[in-house]
Amino acid sequence: MIFLLFFLYSYIPIWKIVDARWELQLHRPLRAATYYLNPHFHYNPNFKVNANIKIRLYQYLERMVPNASEMCKIDLQLESFKDAKGLFGIEAAKTARDKKTPAQWWDSYGDECPEFQRFAIRVLSLTCTSSRCEHN
Repeated sequence: MIFLLFFLYSYIPIWKIVDARWELQLHRPLRAATYYLNPHFHYNPNFKVNANIKIRLYQYLERMVPNASEMCKIDLQLESFKDAKGLFGIEAAKTARDKKTPAQWWDSYGDECPEFQRFAIRVLSLTCTSSRCEHN
């Protein structure tokens, strides 16, 4: 029992470091964009969007789409996705939300919003990297 307490106590500083870095990574614009654009999460009844998520989504949109005209189109098309209108709301799209990868889902059902579809697939297709962890 004493060994277990010592073991747990000795790792508390390490857990605090890991938690702090993990928390920092969760609040990045890319994470917010992938959370918002992932149909599995977006159409879940428990989906919560606050101002911070939207701010980070739009920060990432500005970074990835420097063309103001295209960004305006994406912003307008975002409403169709948010409200599940058109192809986003058909039964096949609803069923596939949990069956396809997010990028595949967008490829299949985002055709009515071509600029937004291109942006979403690009964001959702990015691979994760551990380069920051390796650097640390």
